[in-house]
Amino acid sequence: MNRVLISAQIIERSVLRYTPAGLPALDVVLQHESEVTEALLPRKVKLDIKAVAIGPIAEQLNRKPVGVPLSIAGFLGAPRNGRGVLLHITELNDIV
Repeated sequence: MNRVLISAQIIERSVLRYTPAGLPALDVVLQHESEVTEALLPRKVKLDIKAVAIGPIAEQLNRKPVGVPLSIAGFLGAPRNGRGVLLHITELNDIV
């Protein structure tokens, strides 16, 4: 299974683009901060991750202001250059 659920905020957003198939696509960088328990000890986690949204989700994400907390679901894949990890966003919700 390849499913990611994460709370994060947009810290960088590119200009909305279109795929060769005509679908809207948006590249963003997300930032996540939390505290988790690992080996029975608290651990602070802070990370930035590159992500992409395609289709209606891209348009929805493009309307979100930078810095607003979001609940994001998706899956991990390789970016076009084949190095690292890219989060493909499939669901997006505001954190209330």
